[in-house]
Amino acid sequence: MAAVVSRGRGRRTINEINMVPFIDVMLVLLIIFMVTAPLIAPSMISLPSVGKAASQPDQVIQIVIGKDEALRLKLKDKSITSTGISLKEITSAVQQAQAGVPNTAVVISADKAVKYEAVVLVMDALQRAGIARVGLSVQLAP
Repeated sequence: MAAVVSRGRGRRTINEINMVPFIDVMLVLLIIFMVTAPLIAPSMISLPSVGKAASQPDQVIQIVIGKDEALRLKLKDKSITSTGISLKEITSAVQQAQAGVPNTAVVISADKAVKYEAVVLVMDALQRAGIARVGLSVQLAP
């Protein structure tokens, strides 16, 4: 209910909000936050670490996915580069390279501008071809 002030001839009401309770509550909250903030320990995030394999692969085959999603296959001694190379050609070349060497790893390197879908399609094609050791490179592709 509004307060009524009597001055002189007439009576008029005061239409103002009393700010004192609001300020009191805000100061109490400020003190609470100032006291509890130093007591809160910063949380630590545990990120996964990269482990090492028990045995190093005898041969590493690298599949590079370029910015324009062109596939390139790199072996130790040769490199197959073509914009028209298909996933079937890649998987057959990898299977041929693995035929002589049983402990062969396949590493997929992709440019950061490549869609994730292109990387997943390559991984899926390698898995369907029966290639067991497939990894992702954590370094930038040349």
